[in-house]
Amino acid sequence: MTHHSPISPGHSWYEATAGERPAYPALDGDRSADVVIIGGGFTGLSAAAHLAKAGTNVVLIEAHRFGDGASGRNGGQLGTGQRAWAEDLEAELGLSRAKALFELAEEAKAHLLEFSAANNIEIDFMPGQLSVAHKKRYVDDYKAHAEIMATRFGYEHISFMDEKETAERLGSTAYFGGTRDTGTGHIHPLKLVIGTARVAAAAGAQLFEETPSTGIVSAGGKVRVTTPTGTITADKCLIAVNAYGGNLEPVSAAHVMPIGSFIGATVPLGTDSPVIPGGESVDDSRFVVRYFRKSRDGRLLFGGREVYGVDDPKDIHIHIRKQIAELYPALKDVEITHGWGGYVGITVPRKPYVREVMPNVIFAGGYSGHGVMLSNFVGKLYAETIAGNRDRLKLFEDLKIPPFPGGRRFRAPLMFLALNWFALRDRF
Repeated sequence: MTHHSPISPGHSWYEATAGERPAYPALDGDRSADVVIIGGGFTGLSAAAHLAKAGTNVVLIEAHRFGDGASGRNGGQLGTGQRAWAEDLEAELGLSRAKALFELAEEAKAHLLEFSAANNIEIDFMPGQLSVAHKKRYVDDYKAHAEIMATRFGYEHISFMDEKETAERLGSTAYFGGTRDTGTGHIHPLKLVIGTARVAAAAGAQLFEETPSTGIVSAGGKVRVTTPTGTITADKCLIAVNAYGGNLEPVSAAHVMPIGSFIGATVPLGTDSPVIPGGESVDDSRFVVRYFRKSRDGRLLFGGREVYGVDDPKDIHIHIRKQIAELYPALKDVEITHGWGGYVGITVPRKPYVREVMPNVIFAGGYSGHGVMLSNFVGKLYAETIAGNRDRLKLFEDLKIPPFPGGRRFRAPLMFLALNWFALRDRF
């Protein structure tokens, strides 16, 4: 029987097609370690794998099962660079820092593919990404972006698409132009989660599922993480829960907000379908972004309905089918076999939040929808930090990330109002 995440709504196509998903035991007593990791998604499992391979004694706990959160349920798109365009980061941070962040992201992309290949993790990689403009006035920005990426950042894989080429590559006339990126692609994220856990366990990491953290105390040079079934005492701690932290730790909770995003999987469309004939993934220019791609067996995996806060919608199929029909009218009655969601962590400026939130305790998350590539690499950078090189992780630590306005009581309703205003603006 397919496992169903208890913390994320709907039934995921990824869960139905990931193959064998090994179960790991719950913690059954006290442990001591060099490093304790809270959270069994991309960041935590990657950190555990790299730490264990380096000979570090590492214990990782996950409140549910690995991949039950966003890491196993996301859109699967790698993207290029950071969440913001490189030229926007240049305007804010200067060319040197913008280039450093871009190059770090490029290394993250290469690392994900190399790690998967080296460890025989079949992630169903498919190449290419189309980024498209839903308003005509945005087209010039996309054209300029392609040129800037080649001339200022040395990235020559992005080409501009006019309206005609965009329609041909999408199989839809709903967009006005955009870019095609042949240097990236998309994957089956849950297969990467399962494979990374396997690598970590084989390297000697102690992995525990169904083991929530009930508290973190840092004192006397040690970190103690309590659970219902034992306490873990360690020299260092990585909090890698992203949007699922709840009240575990107040500093990160003030800076990272959960946002629900939802995906539907159609029946296979057939080899003669005009939908995305090149097999690329797609993201558009809406603030409430629509992202979609075809799976290896020809299904349309379509995401785009976002909900701010943590109330689970009961009508995923209906809303996803409506959005599909806006772009592909011929699919207005297409059967959707799976509809699911998950909560990702966003920050105010849509940049990752990486901070030492108490002595010897680092939080890493807030990838803001760009986490498939970045989160795995941040896990590697954390392992580098434990080994004594914090320089590269510090590129993220130095980013200015303000807390959400309104404090814990009012930030969710204020964000709901603000983000719904942006959603309304997408229409006009």
